[in-house]
Amino acid sequence: MSNSFVRIVLAVGVSCIAFPTHAQSGADTYKAKCQMCHAADGSGSTPAGKAMKALPLNSPDLIKASDADLIAATTNGKGKMPAYKTKLTAAQIQETVTYIRTLQK
Repeated sequence: MSNSFVRIVLAVGVSCIAFPTHAQSGADTYKAKCQMCHAADGSGSTPAGKAMKALPLNSPDLIKASDADLIAATTNGKGKMPAYKTKLTAAQIQETVTYIRTLQK
């Protein structure tokens, strides 16, 4: 094996470790970041959700809200809900909103 080939293989291997390409799915992000308040089913029926008066995700107001509205609320926070702009990427927030839409059916 040539030195160049070994360097290329190592560079590719290290870049895969340093920069994972597998994005966390919306469901995984929801479970990790949202479920403690909004509940697994989106009902908001957890102790934290009740204390913060979290809206059920299938409420008419949230069903009517656009994806852009939900993304803005998640990114910047709204009411008692904290902002996630420093905790999640834009892609993770979009994937989570897509997952939330499945809970509204």
